[in-house]
This record gives sequence, structure tokens and C-alpha cells, in this order.
Amino acid sequence: MESALAVPRLLPHDSGTPVLSVVDMHTGGEPLRIVLAGCPEVAGPTLLAKRRYMRQHLDHVRRRLMFEPRGHRDMYGAVLVRSELPDAHLGVLFLHNEGYSSMCGHAVLALGRFALDFGLVPAPPAGVDEARVNIHCPCGLVAAFVECEGGRSRGPVRFHSVPAFALASDLMVDVPGYGKVAVDIAYGGAFYAFVNAEKFGLSVCSAKTRDLVDVASAVTEAVKAQFKINHPDSEDLAFLYGTILTDGKDAYSEEPTTNICVFADEQVDRSPTGSGVTARVALQYHKGLLELNQTRAFKSSATGSIFTGRAVREAKCGDFKAVIVEVSGQAHYTGTASFTVEDDDPLKDGFLLK
Repeated sequence: MESALAVPRLLPHDSGTPVLSVVDMHTGGEPLRIVLAGCPEVAGPTLLAKRRYMRQHLDHVRRRLMFEPRGHRDMYGAVLVRSELPDAHLGVLFLHNEGYSSMCGHAVLALGRFALDFGLVPAPPAGVDEARVNIHCPCGLVAAFVECEGGRSRGPVRFHSVPAFALASDLMVDVPGYGKVAVDIAYGGAFYAFVNAEKFGLSVCSAKTRDLVDVASAVTEAVKAQFKINHPDSEDLAFLYGTILTDGKDAYSEEPTTNICVFADEQVDRSPTGSGVTARVALQYHKGLLELNQTRAFKSSATGSIFTGRAVREAKCGDFKAVIVEVSGQAHYTGTASFTVEDDDPLKDGFLLK
């Protein structure tokens, strides 16, 4: 039976508040909410300045899209902005439950498809089955390569990272409740602490997610309290984004190695984590466990989804020996939405439950 409901073209809303139109995607299970329209202009001469401006003046956009009732505490988002770099096709600010990150690999993989399909980059000429999309992230310029056919995206996407490097190896950190634990710290556009979950008596493959989150959060807080993070290019990049618990299988193997990433305010990445894979490849290369152009598979313990990563060439980041890492994964569209606000809604800016 056909519905007799009359659906209004636009729900009742505050006429002074722009409607936020979005495209939703996921990469390996990790969501990405891309803002199409409704976000006020983000001012600033550079991308990092724009990030500071949005944090100070437009944070309600992040809260409305990431928080309940429109989102959830593990939602992730992207606001597209103008880039000051002449080679960039687009600039992007990344949103999460705590604020704004410096890099997001799963988002870059999705944005590569999005940029091609929505005409932000020209379709390649006939006979060329891959389009290049230069995406300016807060950490720097990242190149995504999108498989395509007839000018539309298809299949997996790969990206080449900013220079990635190991910051500290076997750093002894006093984790409350667990004592001294050896932790590695590496940068893949964002800084992560890496530690084998077995050091805490947990299997990253079978332990309860809540137990893994508690341990990873304890490591993150301990590292922040006991170790100073520095980045040679900008203090805006010098912070620990989260902790990645691994299965300890860092030596090269054709079998996937499994990890789970806990970042921001105990947010759990459903994917293997693109910037985390970047950092982990750089760490394995630094330790002599991985050679150039040797591809490894990285598996998410949350969803079982797979990314691949390989160090494609050596580079420098300040005085650090670094590598450019190629990460590959599959992104999918999940829908579109228009979000409205009613002025008398006491929860219009969103909320989170612990």
C-alpha cells in the first residue's frame, strides 16, 4: 500500500541556522561525514590557521554533526576548505569527538573517491584508469590515487603520506596499574604510541573492546604525562593523538598483523587506521623489520577490515630519517542527509554519553 503521508520538503527549523548537508561514507567500517553545505566560511590564511579558527568560532558545527542525536561518540567528519597550496585540489579539516586531528588516512581514502565523483578534480582522459587527488591535510599535502572508469571512482584508493618517522623506540613508560612498559612512538601525519596488547595480558584479537580501550587510554595518558612530543615543522602537530595496541607481529610476514586504535576521547577506530598504518610502517622500517616496497597487510580487530601499507621511498622530516608510505583501502558511500536545528531545542548542539 502506498503511503499517504505528506512529507514536507524541509522540516521545521530555525530559519537563521543553515541546514547542514552531508555525504556519509565509510572506509573499512570507520565512518566519514563530509560536509557539502551549511558550514560558514572558515577564515584563515593557512590550513592550520583555519583549524584554529574553526575550533574557536565554529565548534558548534563539529558538535552538531559528531555528537548525538545526529551522530555518536565514534563519528568522524570532514569539512572541505580552500587550501593555500597551489598544487592542492582541496583542503580538509578533520573532526572527531574531542576536536580536530592533523591527519586521517581513512578519510583521505574516502575523500579521494568523493573528490572525483563530485567533480572537485577533472576526470582523467580516456584510457587512463587512475585519477590523482592532491589533498591538503593539516599535516601537509597528501596524494590520493583513485581507480576509475568512465570518470567515476571504483575499487580501492591508495595515498602517499607526508614523511613518516619513528620518534622513540622502547621508551619506558610507567603505566598506572601495570608498571613500566616499553612503548614505541611514531608519526604518520599524527603521533601514536604503539604497544603489544599481550604486555597487559590481553589479546588484541579476542579481548573485549572496553578492556582494550581502558588499557590504550591508560598508555596515552601516561605518555602525555611523561614524554614531550616534538615535531620539527610545527607545534600544531606536536601532540599524541592516541595509542595503537598490536598483536606484536611486527616482523615482515605475508599474513596480516592485527591492531586496534584508540584516539581522541576514547574513540575507537573501526578501520586499521590509515595514519596509524603509516606510522607503523615507518616504525617497522626504522627497526629493520620491513624493506622498501615490501607490502604488509594490517587488520582491524574491530571489524576485520584490511589496509595495506608499504614504504615507497626514504625522506626527511627535519633531522629525522623518514619514509613516504603508501596506504591502500576501500571506501564506500552509505548515504546523504540534511541536518536541521530548531531554536528551542535544548540539545541542539549535541551531547555525548560516557
